[in-house]
Amino acid sequence: MRGISPMENQVQVGPENWGGCYQPQGLKAFRSFVAAVRFFKEKMSAFALSQILVAVAICFDLLSFQFKDRKKIVACLSCSCTLISAHFVLLGQMTAAILLCLATIRFFTSIFTTSKKVMVIFALGSMASTAATFAGFISLISCAGSLLQTTAAFCEHDKRLRELMIVGTSFWVFHNVLVQSPMAVAMELLFMASNIVGYYRYYRKPVLSEVCDTPD
Repeated sequence: MRGISPMENQVQVGPENWGGCYQPQGLKAFRSFVAAVRFFKEKMSAFALSQILVAVAICFDLLSFQFKDRKKIVACLSCSCTLISAHFVLLGQMTAAILLCLATIRFFTSIFTTSKKVMVIFALGSMASTAATFAGFISLISCAGSLLQTTAAFCEHDKRLRELMIVGTSFWVFHNVLVQSPMAVAMELLFMASNIVGYYRYYRKPVLSEVCDTPD
């Protein structure tokens, strides 16, 4: 009988054998990730996935206005807008999706400049995007919110930024109610609450303290 060589005695490991053979930890993690992606793609509706994206965006929103530095504020908002834009794509709201894409670029740009000329460019971009994807009253609401937040992003001081963001956020709350996205409504309300808390910490509380400490 012919002997078995050491090479023939070895188990051949290929993609078809991964299930029953030893796998490096990195490979196991990758295969788990692929399996998770396939699961979500097959089992999860676009609506459910959109709500998960908003849930992650909420974390960035809550974090944003607890900073005093405006650059850190707009950096968090840039990350949030990317996720919210993807959420609107999944819901088929293209005007809002494009406006949020512009917002991502706008917030990132405003980290480096507060130029009013740049602000005007983004404002015109918002209006052009709304016109190109116009879907009635709901598009006007999202455009109004976008224009207010564009003005806010290019404010030199965070106090004015916070004030305009509160007003702009109210338009997005109304918009998200109309598109029936509960997590997006919750996100904007929490975002507004975080903004108000930050505003109180940095601007109202010190004023009230001074008033209380002033001798009669």
